[in-house]
Amino acid sequence: MEKVKNRWLIAASAVGIHISIGSVYAWSVYTKPLIEKFGWELADTQFTFSLAIFFLGISAAFLGHYLEKKGPRKSGLLAAIFFGAGIIGSGVAIHLESLYLLYLFYGVFGGVGLGLGYITPVSTLVKWFPDKRGLATGLAIMGFGFAALISSPVIVYLIAAVGIANAFFIMGSIYFILILISSLYLAPPPKDWLPEGFKEITKTGKKVLKSDLSQLTANEAVKTKRFWYLWLMLFINISCGIAIISVASPMAQEYAGMGVVAAATMVGFMGLFNGAGRIGWATLSDFIGRPLMFALFFSIQIIAFFLLPSAGNALIFQVLIFLILSCYGGGFSTVPAYIGDMFGTKELGAIHGYILTAWAAAGMAGPLFAAWARSISNSYNGTLYFFAALLVIALFLSVLTILEIRKLKKRKVAIHAKKQTKAILS
Repeated sequence: MEKVKNRWLIAASAVGIHISIGSVYAWSVYTKPLIEKFGWELADTQFTFSLAIFFLGISAAFLGHYLEKKGPRKSGLLAAIFFGAGIIGSGVAIHLESLYLLYLFYGVFGGVGLGLGYITPVSTLVKWFPDKRGLATGLAIMGFGFAALISSPVIVYLIAAVGIANAFFIMGSIYFILILISSLYLAPPPKDWLPEGFKEITKTGKKVLKSDLSQLTANEAVKTKRFWYLWLMLFINISCGIAIISVASPMAQEYAGMGVVAAATMVGFMGLFNGAGRIGWATLSDFIGRPLMFALFFSIQIIAFFLLPSAGNALIFQVLIFLILSCYGGGFSTVPAYIGDMFGTKELGAIHGYILTAWAAAGMAGPLFAAWARSISNSYNGTLYFFAALLVIALFLSVLTILEIRKLKKRKVAIHAKKQTKAILS
């Protein structure tokens, strides 16, 4: 019999992949050097990042079925090829001074690697951690959130030491090797596998492994109301988070009277809370349940968004911002476990890919919403109240999801009781 892999090493492999692809959040450190070197506009360079996030969502949706058919190892290797080629190819684009080649390599190739690299380890971890789904997905996606803190100073050093093109060549090679090595250990658990000692604990009744609400294919899942409730909730959560990220520094200066340096320091700490929220909130969801966790996300943010315009104190303002960012990160890490709870692990990777199209949509819509709301009210107040209203809708959707889950659980119990009665009578 084949030796069962260590699930914590599977988790470490997942973190390795996410720390690599999460470096996309460090894109801003390339922006100024590119503008200074080639005279490109800020909007032109920023579009590279937007394109990568867009293709993350699209490729995750289309390649989720590839992951289910070929398995996490082959899917991870393909992610290594696409992401590595995207970053290394970006160096070629810089060498040739071509903005459009940069869009192709970093935005399209890198984006496809991002999407496949994002869903591959997460869907695998959910299957290896039936008892700690939130913790497992939080670990991996925390790596994505913290990646920029690790890669940003390295990239800045390389740009100064060897130039922009060579920085892309070196970082692309490192990412390719790290994703490749991490992918080689990835594998789904054996059929009906449970953690060591867990079967004995469940038999004694000390622990109960909650059964999934259903076992659906991706195509079956998209036909349910709860899929679209979850899609809209994630879309709103990401849109609100992106809106705050895009205006945090000027808003801190306007509302809390913070200086430029203090506001910039706050933005740096936002990344820490984004990453910490991914592991913290996801772990808490193992104890209180994913439906209640999402309701809590939106309740916290509604209060925070309404209080921000009147938060004149710098400390209070920053606490509110950090709370919002922690919920933003927590939404990403809790979603895969929520998908497993509601739709099972039959085609979790494919379903997760479909759900992540909300990220692609929010990446485009969030900044547009923020700009539109500010143009109408000519202040950040209107923008914040607009997003608070969106979060009220998200809270309502979370309640609808809870009611839908309760109804389906009752139906499941009734069907089970009917089958037992039929078996006894026969």
